[in-house]
Formats: sequence, structure tokens, C-alpha cells
Amino acid sequence: MKVGVVQFKATKGAIDASREALVSLADRAAPGTDLLVLPEMAVSGYVFPDAAAVRAIAERPAGPTARRLSEVARRHRTWLVAGFAEDAGDRLYNSAMVFDRDGALAFVYRKTLLYEADVPWATPGDSGYLSFDTGQGRFGVGICMDLNDDRFVRWVRDDRPHALAFPTNWVRDEAGTDTWNYWAWRMRDLDTALVAANTWGPEASTWFTGRSVVLQRLVVYAHLPPEGNGFARADIRTW
Repeated sequence: MKVGVVQFKATKGAIDASREALVSLADRAAPGTDLLVLPEMAVSGYVFPDAAAVRAIAERPAGPTARRLSEVARRHRTWLVAGFAEDAGDRLYNSAMVFDRDGALAFVYRKTLLYEADVPWATPGDSGYLSFDTGQGRFGVGICMDLNDDRFVRWVRDDRPHALAFPTNWVRDEAGTDTWNYWAWRMRDLDTALVAANTWGPEASTWFTGRSVVLQRLVVYAHLPPEGNGFARADIRTW
């Protein structure tokens, strides 16, 4: 199963320009992949003070970002997963759109375990967990803090997808914990490949780690550096 990750930093306050830059990068990353993963809240940035600020950038699942990314999935015949701030009417969610090879919206996953930066505005997700068959392998979806949720890890262990699409805005650990080592520890004893698409650099007073990676059974199949936009692709095992 061929997977890809896109590492990307949105320009805060410039959502239209960020969207076009992300689509361009995804178009370059997608050819030949069965699954392409983009970061959490990929076109908006992540750190917002309150719900009012998020409402200014939140989108419906049929909004402009969905339309543009649907085109990428259809054009390259790949499954595509991308994080976004979801406007669900009276509620806001930190969510991920899942598009199939035809560009159809197959699912909207809503982040279940919220990080402290989500708490001022986001509602804990109610979507549940699902997996999808690409024809070359199966994948599930989780967003960032979900990897710290034992309920989610149990679901991955029980469902046994070949890949975990993991949009994230992973924060640099001031204690010095290595990100890959920690992710590998959370995925221990699982054959599932972690396909982690991260952002990088500073936003407000928060610093993100970059280092997007495809990691399976302690083996790094592809990765990106701590800073900079880019993409990486890898073949993962589906035994």
C-alpha cells in the first residue's frame, strides 16, 4: 500500500492563499498513492482564543476546502484525509474530511480527545471510529491527541487497519521527549503504520515539531524535517 504525507504550515489569517498552497502541494504528493494525509486544521492554523475566532474560519464539510481537496482525490485516484475546523451549526469540531478515489466525501471524523488548545472552542467528537478499504489496504483515522486515548488505541488494535491516517499539530515537548519514539511507543505491538502529517514552526506562543513520518513497527519508511513544507511517500506492509 502506497501512502503519502504532506507537511504544511498555513499562513494565519490568509486562508484562501493557504488553501491554494496546500492544494498545490497535495497535487504534487498524490500521484501513485493509495492514501494521502494532510495536517490537522490544515488551511487555517491551529491556535485560536475562542469559538468566535474559530467561527470566522470554520467550514462546512461541503465548503471551499472540501471542494478543492475533492478535486485532488479524484484527479489522482487516491483516498485523501485532511484536517479542518468544522462548522456544524451550533457546534464546532476539530475534524478530518475523508475523500474516496472518486472525490466523494466518505466520512467526517471528529477528534474525540481534545487538547488544551481545542478546549476553548471545540466539542468532543461524536463520529466514532471507522476504517476504509482502498483496494490495496485498509486505513483508519485519528487526529493528534487521539493517539493518547487508550480507547482509540484499543480500537486500532481490534480493527487492525493497515494504516492510521493521522492529521496532527503535534506540539514540541519542552521535556525533550522524542516525537517519533513517543508515537512508536503508543503504537507498540500494532502492525498498523502511522501516517502522520504535521505542521511546523511557531504559532502564537506554541511551537510545532514538524517531522511528519510514515512509521511502522519501529521502522521509519519516510519522513520530513523539523521545519518546512513538503511531502514524502512510502510503501507500507499490509501483511
